[in-house]
Amino acid sequence: MEEEDLADLYRQQAAASMEAEATKRIAEVADPARDTRLQNTPLADLMESDELVAAIMARLGMVRAALEGHGGGIEVTSIENDARGIDLILNLDGACIACGAAPGTLQGIQSDLLAGGEVYRVRFAESLLDTFDELGREFVLAHGGVTFV
Repeated sequence: MEEEDLADLYRQQAAASMEAEATKRIAEVADPARDTRLQNTPLADLMESDELVAAIMARLGMVRAALEGHGGGIEVTSIENDARGIDLILNLDGACIACGAAPGTLQGIQSDLLAGGEVYRVRFAESLLDTFDELGREFVLAHGGVTFV
């Protein structure tokens, strides 16, 4: 087996293991019936609802396990709906603020929400940058792959 093939095999095995662990962790805290209901309810219908954040969380994949498992959360700073779909500005809450894994968490949130087609743009509150030290801020701006407003 080539070295490249072996590395790819390990990558696939690690991804499958992480997915299984994330699914297990989400199942420990999630209410499947509520998640299904929220996933099937358009975010546009929940814009003024107390269930908006829960509906956003229900749309997340593995990153949800990291958020909930580490005592973090999401805050909706702004939500708008137009012909293109939902436009979100989000912030992190709880233990996720200034976490070293925050760039990956932000990317995961953005990817998962954009993947469904309902959300056309995800940005993050610029105030989140203030929670990072200078090096962390530079890193997330250079390599985070997300936009701050």
